[in-house]
Amino acid sequence: MSLTEDERWMKEAIRQAKHAESLGEVPIGAVIVRGEEIVGAGYNLRERDRDPTAHAEMIAIRQASEQLQAWRLLDCTLYVTLEPCPMCAGAILQSRIERVVYGTTDPKAGCVGTLMDLLQDSRFNHASAWTAGVLQAECSSLLTDFFRRLRSR
Repeated sequence: MSLTEDERWMKEAIRQAKHAESLGEVPIGAVIVRGEEIVGAGYNLRERDRDPTAHAEMIAIRQASEQLQAWRLLDCTLYVTLEPCPMCAGAILQSRIERVVYGTTDPKAGCVGTLMDLLQDSRFNHASAWTAGVLQAECSSLLTDFFRRLRSR
């Protein structure tokens, strides 16, 4: 069975999430793709950096902006294993990312369809399309397995 384009790139985000997990961080990963190239990648580093803004999406956005030498990430798609929070959704809008694809919902902080939909709120001057549930089972199990192991310690 061949992977769809979204599944192919989500696999890359999952690889990033596994880097976070290897550091003892919550396993969340993201990649930003333009054309056929990853222009930004990141994984959760909040604990290591003691930084509440060190989310996978924020790191990937900074890296993509640096690589593209632009704050407008036009024609880019962000793939992330967990639904973006309000901070990350705001950064997605500010950076003009065209589309977001995420793996699993975040019932506590998800702002791309779960608690609200910041990316499609008509009061903002920009909107981003989004797709949810790509490789959902794999993305979800990364998180549930991580927290299960943490609780058993």
